[in-house]
Amino acid sequence: MNDSRKGARDRFRPVFERVGVAIRAVVGVPARAVRGTGRRVADPARQVVDYWSSERRTMTQGFIAVTIASLTSLVAGLVLVGMGSRIEVIEGLFVLIPVSIGMRGNIFGALAARLGTAILSGLFEVSRARSSILGQNVYASILLTIATAVTMGVLARAMAGLLGVDTVSVWDFIVISLVGGLLSSVVVLAVTIYLSIQSFKKDWDLDAVGAPLITAIGDVVTLPCLFLASFLAQIDVVTPVVGALALVAGIFALYRGWTSALGVAQRIVREAFPVLCLAIVLDVLAGTVVQPRMDVVFTPLPAFLIIIPGFLENTGALGSILAARLGSKLHLGAVTATAKPSAVALLDGTIVLALGLLVYTLSAVATLAVASATGAAYPGAWTFLGVVMVGGLMATVIAAVIGYYAAVATYRFGFDPDNHTIPIVTSGMDFLGVTCLVTALVLFGVA
Repeated sequence: MNDSRKGARDRFRPVFERVGVAIRAVVGVPARAVRGTGRRVADPARQVVDYWSSERRTMTQGFIAVTIASLTSLVAGLVLVGMGSRIEVIEGLFVLIPVSIGMRGNIFGALAARLGTAILSGLFEVSRARSSILGQNVYASILLTIATAVTMGVLARAMAGLLGVDTVSVWDFIVISLVGGLLSSVVVLAVTIYLSIQSFKKDWDLDAVGAPLITAIGDVVTLPCLFLASFLAQIDVVTPVVGALALVAGIFALYRGWTSALGVAQRIVREAFPVLCLAIVLDVLAGTVVQPRMDVVFTPLPAFLIIIPGFLENTGALGSILAARLGSKLHLGAVTATAKPSAVALLDGTIVLALGLLVYTLSAVATLAVASATGAAYPGAWTFLGVVMVGGLMATVIAAVIGYYAAVATYRFGFDPDNHTIPIVTSGMDFLGVTCLVTALVLFGVA
């Protein structure tokens, strides 16, 4: 075993030399080995190899999860291309798409992060009782789904109006958001509970697999549900009445969560809802970045429309993996909440960067293959690959930075990082991820 490990280190050593130089430049030589042996380490490249070797189970599970998520997101991309006619009929519908997709990951990705921490802390149990950790988390997630769906409709319509984007009425937005959100949340919630129970029973790393798989399921399920919900829009009398009832339901759900006698559920709602409102604003901004460029870039070159769900999903999922891991380690005392990242945090960051390089390469090649097979136009293979890879790597670095400081800041302010980091990272990266993609389009002369 020792010989094989030494051989693996020697093979990978040249690859990580440059990574080691970068780490040394940023933080100097780490004082102690991250693996807990307490020995002095003079070579950061060797430290990276050691850490990756010790975390190979997490890396394997994370790579499988983000690979499945990337391939699955192609289905969401094709659905998005197929929704072109509805996007034209329902003015401003695209403004709701990133925020609706993002909110599934925000709510249920955070749910998985909390349950992952409960598993590591020994507090998790498989129970249907509403007072159990699982029961209170599920209850709070359902209330947040209803409350945020209504809030999404109101804020999306308001911000679109402020930014001069033509849309349908606020009642249309509320109905589409709530109905589409409820339909998709049934599936995503079931998947989240299943993953949590299986992680508990089979010793999976829920922090590594939860965010990518839940975000992927959210992408695939949410778009068809929004498509169906869009047919409830612009119906005389019916839409305003249903929208008004939905508004009352959203207010009532928030009230029940805010005043709940269940301590864990109450804390989740009180801590998560304000952050989710900020997340909604960021996601709406992401939609407003794309909406004006539909006719210029995304409609004539639908290959870029195919990759949007996967691109945004990957940036949020990668940052969420880091944030979830750091959240668990902050709870367990394995990471210190400091402005300057410790060696442990930096090495966790190298895992995310490696996964980002792999997943964006896979996404770019797979999307190119799907676009060629379906006849979706793109601006040349190398240009397309360059846009995706450059934009993706920029977004991965930004996601890692946001993931770290979101976890540290929330922990130092006395909040639960699991309630805040996932929404902050995924929604922040929806906006910044789209910005990175558009920046890459400009750099390669496409936009």
